[in-house]
Amino acid sequence: MKNVIILIAIVAAFAACRPERRHLLEPAVRQISDEAMLLRQQITDIAYRGYMIGHHDDPIYGIGWNLDEDRSDIKSVCGDYPALMSFDLGHIELGHTHNLDSVPFDRIRKEIIAQYERGGVSTISWHLNNPVTGGDAWDTSDSSVVAKILPDGEANELFISWIDSLAKFVNSVVTEDGVKVPMIFRPWHEHTGSWFWWGEKLCTAEQYINLQRMTFNRLQEDSVTQLLFGFSTGCEPATVDEFLERYPGDDMIDIIGFDAYQFSPDNQLFINMVRRSLAVVDSVGAQHSKPYALCEMGYETIPYAKWWTDVVINALADYHPSYALFWRNAREKKNHYYAPYPGHISADDFVNFYDDDRTIFVSDMTTSENE
Repeated sequence: MKNVIILIAIVAAFAACRPERRHLLEPAVRQISDEAMLLRQQITDIAYRGYMIGHHDDPIYGIGWNLDEDRSDIKSVCGDYPALMSFDLGHIELGHTHNLDSVPFDRIRKEIIAQYERGGVSTISWHLNNPVTGGDAWDTSDSSVVAKILPDGEANELFISWIDSLAKFVNSVVTEDGVKVPMIFRPWHEHTGSWFWWGEKLCTAEQYINLQRMTFNRLQEDSVTQLLFGFSTGCEPATVDEFLERYPGDDMIDIIGFDAYQFSPDNQLFINMVRRSLAVVDSVGAQHSKPYALCEMGYETIPYAKWWTDVVINALADYHPSYALFWRNAREKKNHYYAPYPGHISADDFVNFYDDDRTIFVSDMTTSENE
């Protein structure tokens, strides 16, 4: 009996010394469509020969135009659509007909299907409103929002209904042949900063991870099997451990990455920042068998004429991201654009960028399948 008491005491003491175990929501058994599995393999394989070039809201508006058909600033410059297109579903949770950038959801649905049928890829983000304050995604006035939308939180029921609204839209993106179009979904991005209500200083690591897993689980319950899930930080993590601090798990994440913007005319400073982050995700990707990407990237107004070949190509050299996505060319904000348009000072350099063997546009996607 004495030995049993001693053993119990030793076990108790050992348990007291261990770090507190996180109480994480368990993921549902994942269901994934055949099309999503093919997309996952495609974005993994493509990094061996180059990286897809992407552009947010590419076929919907641009500099001097809005909601035209069969138009794209990138296509107007180089004659080809980007291989990757990005769209945002902010305000789908509110039941609106247009997203936060005044884009009709019906048009987003149409363009995702068109991109799929031309052989390209689509990714979606979600700058949703603050479910507690009623403000936008950048409303950080309440530091307890994530806690309040988790299970047993006062706003959980509302938030679950918001996920259901997103699921309803995603499940409506179907080809004429009845195929649910596969996409990359990248929720709760840039969480290593604190400018969104789900940011680092507004919730604990455990709460953030549970937010990711709750979102994943509910979408699974809503029969959303065609999404790949992306995990995207900012450039803040300098080490693998920092990048993985809020990582929700290999069982639900398909692709990792980060967002990187240039804010200074010092091109080398930006190159160094991007390469530091690439080294981190390259290591994480190798350890966890995940492809990686620059999930958002850009230099507002692109004031340097050779930015594409002098900066972007050099920043990505020696690494193998699956894609690099450039942010939108706003039609409602002056000087808020991240891709060239006809007549822009970097347009000629973008053609050289297009011609580089490492950059992949949509015509390269169909060509590679036939080789």
